[in-house]
Amino acid sequence: MTHPLVGKTYKFELGQLKVRFTFDSPSQGSFVVEEGAGLAPDGHAETVKLDLRKLREGLYLNSWTEAGGATVTHVEDFANATVYSNVTVDGALYNFVGTIKEA
Repeated sequence: MTHPLVGKTYKFELGQLKVRFTFDSPSQGSFVVEEGAGLAPDGHAETVKLDLRKLREGLYLNSWTEAGGATVTHVEDFANATVYSNVTVDGALYNFVGTIKEA
C-alpha cells in the first residue's frame, strides 16, 4: 500500500522559518530552507532519514537528524493544516507552531 504522503511536497511556515519539504518515501524526506530565521542558511537543502509515524488519520509524528547534528521533531496535523516543530541546534531547543500548505 502506498503511503499517502509519499511524492507530495509541503511548505512548512513557522514564523520566519520557512521550509519546503518533500516526502520521498516513508523513510526518507528532502527539504529546502527557503528562509532560515537564523537557524539554517537560506537555500540549504538536504535529504534525511525519517522516523514517520501515523498517530491517526491526517496526524503524523515525524522526526529526523540533519547532517550538521540538528534534530527536528514535528507533529504534522494535515487535517488542520498545522505543524508543531521542536528543533535543536547546537544544544538549544526551539519551539515553533505554524502552517502546512501543499506546495
